[in-house]
Amino acid sequence: MIETIQWTPSGVVMIDQTRLPREEVYVTCTDHLQVADAIRSMVIRGAPAIGVAAAMGIALGMQSASAAQFAEQFDDICETIRATRPTAVNLFWAIERMRRVFIELAGHTLPEIRERLAAEAIQIRLEDIAINQCIGKNGAALIPDGKTVLTHCNAGALATAGYGTALGVIRAAVAAGKKIDVFADETRPFLQGARLTIWELQHDHIPATLITDNMAGHFLHSGRIGCVIVGADRIAANGDVANKIGTYSVAVLAKENNVPFYVAAPLSTLDLTLASGDQIPIEQRAASEVTHVQGVPIAPQDTEVANPAFDVTPHRYVTAIITERGVARPPYSETLQKLTDY
Repeated sequence: MIETIQWTPSGVVMIDQTRLPREEVYVTCTDHLQVADAIRSMVIRGAPAIGVAAAMGIALGMQSASAAQFAEQFDDICETIRATRPTAVNLFWAIERMRRVFIELAGHTLPEIRERLAAEAIQIRLEDIAINQCIGKNGAALIPDGKTVLTHCNAGALATAGYGTALGVIRAAVAAGKKIDVFADETRPFLQGARLTIWELQHDHIPATLITDNMAGHFLHSGRIGCVIVGADRIAANGDVANKIGTYSVAVLAKENNVPFYVAAPLSTLDLTLASGDQIPIEQRAASEVTHVQGVPIAPQDTEVANPAFDVTPHRYVTAIITERGVARPPYSETLQKLTDY
Protein backbone atom coordinates (compact mmCIF):
# COMPACT_ATOMS: atom_id res chain seq x y z
CA MET A 1 0.00 0.00 0.00
CA ILE A 2 1.22 3.51 -0.78
CA GLU A 3 2.03 5.33 2.48
CA THR A 4 0.70 8.83 1.85
CA ILE A 5 1.15 10.19 5.38
CA GLN A 6 2.45 8.81 8.67
CA TRP A 7 3.01 9.94 12.24
CA THR A 8 6.59 9.15 13.31
CA PRO A 9 8.89 10.09 16.22
CA SER A 10 10.66 12.48 13.83
CA GLY A 11 7.50 14.27 12.72
CA VAL A 12 4.74 13.93 10.15
CA VAL A 13 6.12 12.14 7.10
CA MET A 14 4.34 12.49 3.74
CA ILE A 15 5.10 11.68 0.14
CA ASP A 16 5.78 14.88 -1.84
CA GLN A 17 3.12 14.73 -4.54
CA THR A 18 4.50 17.74 -6.38
CA ARG A 19 7.55 15.68 -7.34
CA LEU A 20 5.74 12.60 -8.61
CA PRO A 21 6.16 10.75 -10.91
CA ARG A 22 9.73 11.90 -11.53
CA GLU A 23 10.87 11.29 -7.96
CA GLU A 24 9.40 9.39 -5.03
CA VAL A 25 10.48 11.66 -2.20
CA TYR A 26 9.20 11.80 1.37
CA VAL A 27 9.30 14.98 3.44
CA THR A 28 9.24 15.25 7.22
CA CYS A 29 7.30 18.11 8.80
CA THR A 30 8.61 18.93 12.26
CA ASP A 31 6.06 21.60 13.20
CA HIS A 32 2.50 22.61 12.32
CA LEU A 33 3.66 25.49 10.12
CA GLN A 34 5.40 23.01 7.82
CA VAL A 35 2.27 20.84 7.70
CA ALA A 36 0.18 23.90 6.84
CA ASP A 37 2.59 24.82 4.06
CA ALA A 38 2.51 21.25 2.73
CA ILE A 39 -1.30 21.41 2.51
CA ARG A 40 -1.26 24.86 0.92
CA SER A 41 1.40 23.98 -1.67
CA MET A 42 -0.22 20.60 -2.49
CA VAL A 43 2.69 18.52 -1.28
CA ILE A 44 -0.25 16.63 0.18
CA ARG A 45 -3.67 16.91 -1.46
CA GLY A 46 -7.02 15.16 -1.75
CA ALA A 47 -9.80 15.84 0.73
CA PRO A 48 -9.35 12.79 3.03
CA ALA A 49 -5.55 13.14 3.05
CA ILE A 50 -5.88 16.84 3.87
CA GLY A 51 -8.09 15.90 6.81
CA VAL A 52 -5.49 13.46 8.15
CA ALA A 53 -2.74 16.04 7.64
CA ALA A 54 -4.78 18.66 9.49
CA ALA A 55 -5.23 16.38 12.50
CA MET A 56 -1.56 15.44 12.55
CA GLY A 57 -0.54 19.08 12.13
CA ILE A 58 -2.55 20.07 15.18
CA ALA A 59 -1.14 17.20 17.24
CA LEU A 60 2.38 18.05 16.07
CA GLY A 61 1.99 21.73 16.91
CA MET A 62 0.87 20.91 20.43
CA GLN A 63 3.93 18.74 21.06
CA SER A 64 6.03 21.92 21.32
CA ALA A 65 3.41 24.18 22.87
CA SER A 66 4.28 25.66 26.25
CA ALA A 67 2.26 25.26 29.41
CA ALA A 68 1.51 28.99 29.49
CA GLN A 69 -1.60 29.98 27.50
CA PHE A 70 -1.98 26.41 26.28
CA ALA A 71 -5.56 26.86 25.06
CA GLU A 72 -4.68 30.00 23.12
CA GLN A 73 -1.83 28.18 21.38
CA PHE A 74 -4.21 25.37 20.42
CA ASP A 75 -6.60 27.91 18.86
CA ASP A 76 -3.74 29.57 16.95
CA ILE A 77 -2.58 26.22 15.55
CA CYS A 78 -6.12 25.33 14.48
CA GLU A 79 -6.55 28.69 12.75
CA THR A 80 -3.26 28.30 10.89
CA ILE A 81 -4.37 24.91 9.57
CA ARG A 82 -7.89 26.18 8.84
CA ALA A 83 -6.56 28.96 6.59
CA THR A 84 -4.72 26.63 4.20
CA ARG A 85 -7.43 25.58 1.72
CA PRO A 86 -11.14 26.48 1.72
CA THR A 87 -13.01 23.86 -0.31
CA ALA A 88 -12.24 20.39 1.11
CA VAL A 89 -14.57 20.01 4.08
CA ASN A 90 -12.52 17.13 5.54
CA LEU A 91 -10.00 19.75 6.67
CA PHE A 92 -12.60 21.47 8.87
CA TRP A 93 -14.10 18.15 9.98
CA ALA A 94 -10.69 17.03 11.26
CA ILE A 95 -10.05 20.33 13.04
CA GLU A 96 -13.39 20.11 14.87
CA ARG A 97 -12.76 16.49 15.82
CA MET A 98 -9.39 17.43 17.32
CA ARG A 99 -11.00 20.40 19.08
CA ARG A 100 -13.60 18.11 20.70
CA VAL A 101 -10.83 15.88 22.05
CA PHE A 102 -8.95 18.91 23.37
CA ILE A 103 -12.05 20.17 25.18
CA GLU A 104 -12.66 16.74 26.70
CA LEU A 105 -9.12 16.80 28.12
CA ALA A 106 -9.65 19.92 30.22
CA GLY A 107 -7.92 19.42 33.57
CA HIS A 108 -5.48 16.79 32.30
CA THR A 109 -1.72 17.25 32.40
CA LEU A 110 0.17 18.67 29.44
CA PRO A 111 1.87 15.33 28.60
CA GLU A 112 -1.50 13.56 28.72
CA ILE A 113 -3.04 16.10 26.34
CA ARG A 114 -0.15 15.79 23.89
CA GLU A 115 -0.31 12.01 23.93
CA ARG A 116 -4.08 11.93 23.48
CA LEU A 117 -4.04 14.37 20.55
CA ALA A 118 -1.35 12.35 18.81
CA ALA A 119 -3.35 9.16 19.38
CA GLU A 120 -6.45 10.79 17.89
CA ALA A 121 -4.58 11.89 14.77
CA ILE A 122 -3.18 8.38 14.31
CA GLN A 123 -6.68 6.96 14.77
CA ILE A 124 -8.08 9.28 12.09
CA ARG A 125 -5.48 7.93 9.66
CA LEU A 126 -6.32 4.30 10.47
CA GLU A 127 -10.04 4.98 10.20
CA ASP A 128 -9.55 6.61 6.82
CA ILE A 129 -7.88 3.52 5.39
CA ALA A 130 -10.63 1.26 6.75
CA ILE A 131 -13.34 3.60 5.45
CA ASN A 132 -11.80 3.62 1.97
CA GLN A 133 -11.75 -0.16 1.92
CA CYS A 134 -15.46 -0.18 2.80
CA ILE A 135 -16.16 2.34 0.03
CA GLY A 136 -14.32 0.05 -2.36
CA LYS A 137 -16.41 -2.96 -1.38
CA ASN A 138 -19.66 -1.00 -1.60
CA GLY A 139 -18.83 0.37 -5.03
CA ALA A 140 -17.22 -2.63 -6.71
CA ALA A 141 -20.57 -4.11 -7.77
CA LEU A 142 -21.37 -0.94 -9.73
CA ILE A 143 -18.33 -1.28 -12.00
CA PRO A 144 -19.29 -3.10 -15.22
CA ASP A 145 -17.11 -6.09 -16.09
CA GLY A 146 -15.23 -5.98 -19.35
CA LYS A 147 -15.49 -2.21 -19.79
CA THR A 148 -13.32 0.87 -19.35
CA VAL A 149 -13.70 3.15 -16.33
CA LEU A 150 -13.07 6.87 -16.76
CA THR A 151 -11.78 8.91 -13.83
CA HIS A 152 -10.85 12.55 -13.37
CA CYS A 153 -8.12 13.95 -11.10
CA ASN A 154 -6.67 11.63 -8.45
CA ALA A 155 -8.91 10.03 -5.84
CA GLY A 156 -6.58 7.19 -4.97
CA ALA A 157 -4.26 6.27 -2.13
CA LEU A 158 -2.40 9.53 -2.66
CA ALA A 159 -5.57 11.53 -2.00
CA THR A 160 -6.28 9.61 1.21
CA ALA A 161 -4.34 7.92 3.98
CA GLY A 162 -4.26 4.83 1.75
CA TYR A 163 -6.25 2.71 -0.73
CA GLY A 164 -8.36 5.55 -2.14
CA THR A 165 -11.98 6.44 -2.80
CA ALA A 166 -12.63 6.35 -6.56
CA LEU A 167 -9.49 4.31 -7.20
CA GLY A 168 -10.37 2.24 -4.14
CA VAL A 169 -13.58 1.18 -5.90
CA ILE A 170 -11.54 0.31 -8.99
CA ARG A 171 -9.04 -1.64 -6.87
CA ALA A 172 -11.87 -3.55 -5.18
CA ALA A 173 -13.48 -4.37 -8.55
CA VAL A 174 -10.18 -5.73 -9.86
CA ALA A 175 -9.69 -7.74 -6.66
CA ALA A 176 -13.16 -9.20 -7.20
CA GLY A 177 -12.00 -10.54 -10.55
CA LYS A 178 -13.51 -7.98 -12.91
CA LYS A 179 -11.65 -7.38 -16.16
CA ILE A 180 -11.49 -3.61 -16.43
CA ASP A 181 -9.10 -0.94 -17.56
CA VAL A 182 -8.96 2.73 -16.71
CA PHE A 183 -8.89 5.94 -18.72
CA ALA A 184 -7.46 8.82 -16.67
CA ASP A 185 -8.00 12.44 -17.66
CA GLU A 186 -4.75 14.39 -17.38
CA THR A 187 -6.57 16.95 -15.16
CA ARG A 188 -5.21 20.35 -16.07
CA PRO A 189 -3.76 22.53 -14.77
CA PHE A 190 -2.00 20.57 -11.98
CA LEU A 191 -1.99 17.26 -13.91
CA GLN A 192 -3.05 15.03 -11.03
CA GLY A 193 -4.40 12.44 -13.45
CA ALA A 194 -1.26 12.33 -15.58
CA ARG A 195 1.22 12.50 -12.73
CA LEU A 196 -0.54 10.70 -9.89
CA THR A 197 -3.41 8.47 -11.06
CA ILE A 198 -1.38 6.81 -13.81
CA TRP A 199 1.53 6.36 -11.36
CA GLU A 200 -0.77 4.68 -8.82
CA LEU A 201 -2.42 2.38 -11.35
CA GLN A 202 0.93 1.34 -12.77
CA HIS A 203 2.08 0.69 -9.20
CA ASP A 204 -0.86 -1.74 -8.83
CA HIS A 205 -0.49 -3.21 -12.35
CA ILE A 206 -3.99 -2.07 -13.36
CA PRO A 207 -4.19 -1.32 -17.12
CA ALA A 208 -4.43 2.44 -17.56
CA THR A 209 -4.51 4.89 -20.46
CA LEU A 210 -3.86 8.61 -20.18
CA ILE A 211 -6.07 10.98 -22.16
CA THR A 212 -6.20 14.76 -22.32
CA ASP A 213 -9.18 16.42 -20.65
CA ASN A 214 -10.77 17.39 -23.97
CA MET A 215 -10.81 13.77 -25.16
CA ALA A 216 -13.37 12.65 -22.56
CA GLY A 217 -16.41 13.42 -24.72
CA HIS A 218 -14.98 11.48 -27.66
CA PHE A 219 -14.48 8.33 -25.62
CA LEU A 220 -17.76 8.63 -23.71
CA HIS A 221 -19.55 8.76 -27.06
CA SER A 222 -17.61 5.75 -28.37
CA GLY A 223 -19.42 3.23 -26.13
CA ARG A 224 -16.15 2.02 -24.63
CA ILE A 225 -16.65 3.69 -21.24
CA GLY A 226 -18.79 1.65 -18.85
CA CYS A 227 -18.91 4.26 -16.10
CA VAL A 228 -17.25 7.35 -14.69
CA ILE A 229 -16.07 7.42 -11.08
CA VAL A 230 -14.59 10.40 -9.25
CA GLY A 231 -13.91 11.54 -5.71
CA ALA A 232 -15.20 14.66 -3.98
CA ASP A 233 -13.99 17.52 -1.82
CA ARG A 234 -17.38 18.56 -0.46
CA ILE A 235 -20.93 17.27 -1.01
CA ALA A 236 -23.93 19.44 -0.17
CA ALA A 237 -27.16 18.15 1.36
CA ASN A 238 -28.90 17.96 -2.03
CA GLY A 239 -26.11 15.88 -3.58
CA ASP A 240 -24.29 18.66 -5.43
CA VAL A 241 -20.63 17.67 -5.58
CA ALA A 242 -17.54 19.88 -5.48
CA ASN A 243 -14.56 18.15 -7.07
CA LYS A 244 -11.53 19.05 -9.14
CA ILE A 245 -12.15 21.55 -11.92
CA GLY A 246 -13.37 19.76 -15.04
CA THR A 247 -15.53 17.24 -13.19
CA TYR A 248 -18.73 19.11 -14.10
CA SER A 249 -17.89 18.87 -17.82
CA VAL A 250 -17.28 15.13 -17.57
CA ALA A 251 -20.57 14.63 -15.71
CA VAL A 252 -22.55 16.49 -18.39
CA LEU A 253 -20.87 14.46 -21.13
CA ALA A 254 -21.59 11.23 -19.25
CA LYS A 255 -25.28 12.15 -18.91
CA GLU A 256 -25.49 13.00 -22.62
CA ASN A 257 -24.11 9.57 -23.50
CA ASN A 258 -26.07 7.55 -20.89
CA VAL A 259 -22.94 6.58 -18.97
CA PRO A 260 -23.35 6.24 -15.17
CA PHE A 261 -21.50 8.91 -13.18
CA TYR A 262 -20.49 7.79 -9.69
CA VAL A 263 -18.96 9.74 -6.81
CA ALA A 264 -16.97 7.89 -4.14
CA ALA A 265 -16.42 9.72 -0.85
CA PRO A 266 -16.43 9.16 2.92
CA LEU A 267 -19.23 10.58 5.03
CA SER A 268 -16.74 13.14 6.37
CA THR A 269 -16.90 14.79 2.92
CA LEU A 270 -20.62 15.50 3.36
CA ASP A 271 -21.53 19.01 4.41
CA LEU A 272 -25.22 18.73 5.22
CA THR A 273 -25.20 22.29 6.59
CA LEU A 274 -25.16 23.50 2.98
CA ALA A 275 -28.44 23.20 1.10
CA SER A 276 -26.77 23.18 -2.32
CA GLY A 277 -23.44 23.43 -4.07
CA ASP A 278 -23.98 27.13 -4.67
CA GLN A 279 -22.80 27.68 -1.10
CA ILE A 280 -19.53 25.75 -1.44
CA PRO A 281 -16.49 28.05 -1.40
CA ILE A 282 -14.30 27.56 -4.48
CA GLU A 283 -10.56 27.95 -4.04
CA GLN A 284 -8.78 30.23 -6.52
CA ARG A 285 -5.17 29.26 -7.13
CA ALA A 286 -2.09 30.91 -8.60
CA ALA A 287 -1.99 32.00 -12.24
CA SER A 288 1.37 30.28 -12.68
CA GLU A 289 -0.34 26.88 -12.48
CA VAL A 290 -2.08 27.71 -15.77
CA THR A 291 0.64 29.71 -17.53
CA HIS A 292 3.37 27.19 -16.69
CA VAL A 293 3.69 23.39 -16.80
CA GLN A 294 6.28 22.02 -14.38
CA GLY A 295 7.91 25.44 -14.33
CA VAL A 296 8.01 25.86 -18.12
CA PRO A 297 6.03 28.86 -19.46
CA ILE A 298 3.38 28.00 -22.07
CA ALA A 299 1.61 31.37 -22.34
CA PRO A 300 2.76 34.94 -23.07
CA GLN A 301 4.02 36.98 -20.15
CA ASP A 302 1.36 39.00 -18.28
CA THR A 303 -1.48 36.77 -19.50
CA GLU A 304 -4.68 37.26 -17.48
CA VAL A 305 -5.65 33.96 -15.85
CA ALA A 306 -8.66 32.50 -14.06
CA ASN A 307 -7.79 29.41 -12.04
CA PRO A 308 -10.62 27.98 -9.91
CA ALA A 309 -9.37 24.72 -8.40
CA PHE A 310 -12.82 23.12 -8.21
CA ASP A 311 -16.23 23.15 -9.84
CA VAL A 312 -19.62 21.96 -8.62
CA THR A 313 -21.49 19.16 -10.38
CA PRO A 314 -25.27 19.50 -9.86
CA HIS A 315 -26.87 16.44 -8.30
CA ARG A 316 -29.00 15.74 -11.39
CA TYR A 317 -25.85 14.48 -13.12
CA VAL A 318 -24.82 12.14 -10.29
CA THR A 319 -26.02 8.55 -10.65
CA ALA A 320 -24.99 7.49 -7.13
CA ILE A 321 -22.75 8.49 -4.24
CA ILE A 322 -20.73 5.63 -2.75
CA THR A 323 -19.86 5.89 0.95
CA GLU A 324 -18.57 3.58 3.66
CA ARG A 325 -22.15 3.00 4.89
CA GLY A 326 -23.69 2.25 1.54
CA VAL A 327 -24.68 3.74 -1.79
CA ALA A 328 -26.93 6.79 -1.90
CA ARG A 329 -29.17 7.45 -4.89
CA PRO A 330 -31.60 10.30 -5.63
CA PRO A 331 -33.27 11.98 -3.88
CA TYR A 332 -30.00 12.77 -2.10
CA SER A 333 -31.61 15.15 0.37
CA GLU A 334 -33.20 12.04 1.88
CA THR A 335 -30.69 9.25 1.23
CA LEU A 336 -27.57 11.12 2.36
CA GLN A 337 -29.28 12.10 5.60
CA LYS A 338 -30.24 8.48 6.23
CA LEU A 339 -26.63 7.36 5.84
CA THR A 340 -25.55 9.77 8.56
CA ASP A 341 -28.39 8.88 10.94
CA TYR A 342 -26.95 5.61 12.20
